[in-house]
Order: sequence, then structure tokens, then C-alpha cells
Amino acid sequence: MIEEYFRGIEELLATRGFIHSWSITYDKRSSFVGFVRGEIRFVDRSVLYVREFVHAEHSPQRHTYAYHYQGPDGVLVFRYDNAPHYPELPSAPHHKHVTDLSVVPSVAPDLSSVLEEVGRLVVLGKP
Repeated sequence: MIEEYFRGIEELLATRGFIHSWSITYDKRSSFVGFVRGEIRFVDRSVLYVREFVHAEHSPQRHTYAYHYQGPDGVLVFRYDNAPHYPELPSAPHHKHVTDLSVVPSVAPDLSSVLEEVGRLVVLGKP
């Protein structure tokens, strides 16, 4: 059920000590389909913008996603998404935009793995 997926996000966010606050909206489209959108603010004033369109009948399948992380200065640090605009990449449509604005192949991350990556940056005092 999509409500279980939504609860899982809330539980995930509540367990990360480097998160300052979050504002997430959950749009239930059916018993199994939902849209997640919002922002997560970190203790260093950086922010992660999250967008997922999820089908969770058996196991959660994210049909579309974007995780856009920017530093306290508002500059892009990275963004994962699966928009189909880099078909030449071996991981297409999955890809990662990195600081220098280049695009690299990527696996399809989930919110938990993106938060782990952000957490390493926040703890190190970077982005």
C-alpha cells in the first residue's frame, strides 16, 4: 500500500541526525500509487529537493524521480533523475548531474542512499 511507503519516508527522515527539518507532501493517487514532493533541510543549511512518482503494489517502483541537492549557497552539488534526455548513457534513463554540470551514468538511487551521500557531505563540512 502506498501509505506504508509514505510512512517509511517519514521514519527514514526522523532517524537522520543531520536533518534539520523537512516539508514533504504525499499525494495518494490510488491504493498503490502516489506522488511525493518536498524539501529536506540539513544542519549545514543545504537542501535536498525530492520528487517521486511511486507504484507500490508489490515492491515500490519509482516511475519518475529526482533528488536535487544544493549547498547552503544555492549552488547545485548533484542531482539524480531519470528524465530520458541522455539516451547515450549506458545507464539511461538514470543519470547524475554533478557539480561541474557534467552528467555521468548512475544507478537508480532511492531516498535512503541519497541521504547517505548527503550525510557524508554534511559531516565532512562540504558541499
